[in-house]
Parts: sequence; structure tokens; C-alpha cells
Amino acid sequence: MSERKFEALTAPPDALEKGGVEILRASVVDGAVSVALRRAFDDPFTWGVLLVDLARHAARVYAAETEFSEEEALAEISAGIQTELNDPSDPGPTQAIN
Repeated sequence: MSERKFEALTAPPDALEKGGVEILRASVVDGAVSVALRRAFDDPFTWGVLLVDLARHAARVYAAETEFSEEEALAEISAGIQTELNDPSDPGPTQAIN
């Protein structure tokens, strides 16, 4: 039997330096996304801002590591978001981690 290994990212340097609270952890497990999160904000609007910020960071990574430009990657990410909002692939329950 092969040993299972979890490959965690390191915390961002500014969080290590200044402190903070982790609010989101997402992993790919057997091809599906597994998420742990805490509410973190009083207003759900702030989650929308955070999700767009994450999309922009992801687009920059694609631009740095693939043939996609940042704009092309962000357009693809946006299309994926809209598709998922219109027809959720995982409408199941979520359990908050606090």
C-alpha cells in the first residue's frame, strides 16, 4: 500500500511576520475540492471581494507558469465561476470550521 501524503502550502510571509488567522484552506482530494473555512467577516460581501482577489492571484500564477496571459486566465476563471454559479457541480452541505 502506498503512503498517503498531504502537500501543504506554507503560510504567506507577511502572515508569519505579523500574525493573522487562517480563514480558508482548499485541497484537491481524489480529483475533488475539499474545503475548510471560517466565516471570518461580518458581511458576506467581503467574501465576494476575497474570491475575486483569489481569482486575480490565480490568474497571475497561470501567467507566470503557462502560456496564458493574466487577462486570458482571469477570463477563463470568470467563466468557470459563472458556470458554477448557474449549475453547481456540488450543491451538497458545508460544515463551518471555527
